Amino acid sequence: MRLSLGDRWVALTERLDGTGHWLAPLGLRLILAWEFWEAGMQKYRGENWFAGIQDKFPVPFNLAPVDLSWTLATWAELVGAVALLLGLGTRFFAFALLVLTAVATVSVHWPADYGSLSELWRGYAISDKGFGNFKLPLLFALMLLPLVFQGGGKLSLDAALAARAGATPRAPVQDVMAWGLASLVLGLPLALLVPTVGIALLVAGVVLVAVDRLLLT
Repeated sequence: MRLSLGDRWVALTERLDGTGHWLAPLGLRLILAWEFWEAGMQKYRGENWFAGIQDKFPVPFNLAPVDLSWTLATWAELVGAVALLLGLGTRFFAFALLVLTAVATVSVHWPADYGSLSELWRGYAISDKGFGNFKLPLLFALMLLPLVFQGGGKLSLDAALAARAGATPRAPVQDVMAWGLASLVLGLPLALLVPTVGIALLVAGVVLVAVDRLLLT
């Protein structure tokens, strides 16, 4: 029996999905581990320059002493890089690095002032010509998000530990609670960059979680 074009496409995508669970997260983990390790080692070997941007840190990070901020940023990048490399605690460390990336963006790479989205988008660049240069941190953030939402993949210590513990993978759930959690994950880093949007997502997330817990259970 000859397969239709649609059946052939499904058969192809099923195999790509099967290998993708192994390879796609691994590629993201490796490149991000390298980048954050490099950034962390530069801080570890260099001098603390946070004093010059302390006033640009978003609340509550601007309340911490400069030396503490430097130490936390350094070790968050180094430990986070190793965790991503091994795929250990992938979701937690990817989210921590996502927040760290948002703080770095608003403190160093975000334009000082903009009146429209078109002006803001001029900062989507590598070199700063007076409009910011948030291209690289934005790319890192978008690469971290799949690791937050989907984990480290099958080639990870997380998967090995789950298998050893006998945890059986379950089908993905897309209920009210799931969308509430997604809103919270996206809302926290966005609240540092675009407070109106981020806070709206945080509020939506809290409402969705509350609705699920109080009304749907």
